[in-house]
Amino acid sequence: MCYTWSTMSTVATVALLYDFDKTLTTRDMQEYTFIPELGLSADQFWKQANELARSQQMDRILAYMKLMLDESRRQRKPIRRSDFVALGSALEFYPGVETWFERISERGRALGLAVQHFIISSGLAEIIEGSPIGHFFERIYACEYLYDENGVAVWPKLAVNYTAKTQFLFRINKGVLSVSEDEMLNAYTAEADRPVPFRNMIYIGDGLTDVPTMKLVKESGGSSIAVHTDQTLPVAQRLMNEGRINYYTPSDYRQGSALDVLVTTILEKLAPQNRLEAEMATMRLAALNARLHQ
Repeated sequence: MCYTWSTMSTVATVALLYDFDKTLTTRDMQEYTFIPELGLSADQFWKQANELARSQQMDRILAYMKLMLDESRRQRKPIRRSDFVALGSALEFYPGVETWFERISERGRALGLAVQHFIISSGLAEIIEGSPIGHFFERIYACEYLYDENGVAVWPKLAVNYTAKTQFLFRINKGVLSVSEDEMLNAYTAEADRPVPFRNMIYIGDGLTDVPTMKLVKESGGSSIAVHTDQTLPVAQRLMNEGRINYYTPSDYRQGSALDVLVTTILEKLAPQNRLEAEMATMRLAALNARLHQ
């Protein structure tokens, strides 16, 4: 009997996951405007934050978030959500970033793939949201503050440290995107029912703070890419030598760049791979139905 392939209408989803600071931007986001407006240098601020973390045995992400609140209160400059959002307009991106997301999404569509973009960052969600690229993301998973009745930041609502980033991979994998929904996240979900298989994930980060996420994506069948400048090339090569990433390229997102070609090639590989996976699932279902009706 000759088997005829079915016509498959299901479009596979591919998730591109990004760190933010020094992955898409040239510096940490707080260094463009927030820290200078406090009268501090970047070195002074991060030194104080790290000293606070060490002296109090505190998570480094919570330490910097607390220091931002403490310094703003000390200088009587209360932080409002709208202030953070406004800071997003001052960010400086690597070449090609602002045209990257539409370009890559269109390449995916041409291959029969639905490309979604996510941020998983230890930076501040409000600043990312207010940036020129904030509207391109399906979700922004990053640190956030809780605000009081006057709209003033009073407490960290969500802190995303380096190992906590990995939980968001599973949220995307299972389609449980709300950070307050834990029961569904921890419930068993068959691989076939997960909307974004790990093989369909591409993680782009810049260094050691992305290692847990990069390694998990790589070991689960996805692709991890370290982007670098001339100064950080040794870090990327170290990650490659240690088997923590699949690829590394310069931080250049322009059309025709090494990163642009690499991600396009990965998408070109994923398109037939997902068609084959879908066809195999169709065959399995047909075989199961045949057995049940014997």
